[in-house]
Amino acid sequence: MFRVNPRFLVVFSGHLLPLSVCRMSRLLSFKSVFTHFVLAVSVFCAGVALNAQARSPALDQGAEDKQSSVALADLPPQGRATHDKIMHGGPFPYEKDGSVFGNRERQLPVAKRGYYREYTVKTPGSRDRGAKRIVCGGKPETPDTCFYTDDHYASFRKIVP
Repeated sequence: MFRVNPRFLVVFSGHLLPLSVCRMSRLLSFKSVFTHFVLAVSVFCAGVALNAQARSPALDQGAEDKQSSVALADLPPQGRATHDKIMHGGPFPYEKDGSVFGNRERQLPVAKRGYYREYTVKTPGSRDRGAKRIVCGGKPETPDTCFYTDDHYASFRKIVP
């Protein structure tokens, strides 16, 4: 007759292991799973909190509050000409005119990607596109709002009629 000492437990493949080892391995396994679960929940909660903070209306409001405005009549002549071309659908002199503006620095009110488009304002004497731009939000054919920058996106002023 086969007798098993109570201090031992028969496990897979007929091997005998001390009961204390089996209990310890189950405890370590549980601790490992529990630790990973707590870590995963913490990372998830931190991501949700950062995402909610990034989309909060306070951020959107802050971007609008930072904006000053400029009358269309006060733009340089090249700016008024560019604005007129935007309102009439072109033609635009630069290939990049009408391309999507990402607003990565969040200088403008937060909107979905593709909402803003940028247009070059000619800079007299400049060999390249220069630093002046008009960025408009909304449909390219009928923008909701436009902003003017003369310092290559470092600051913007909302264009008002």
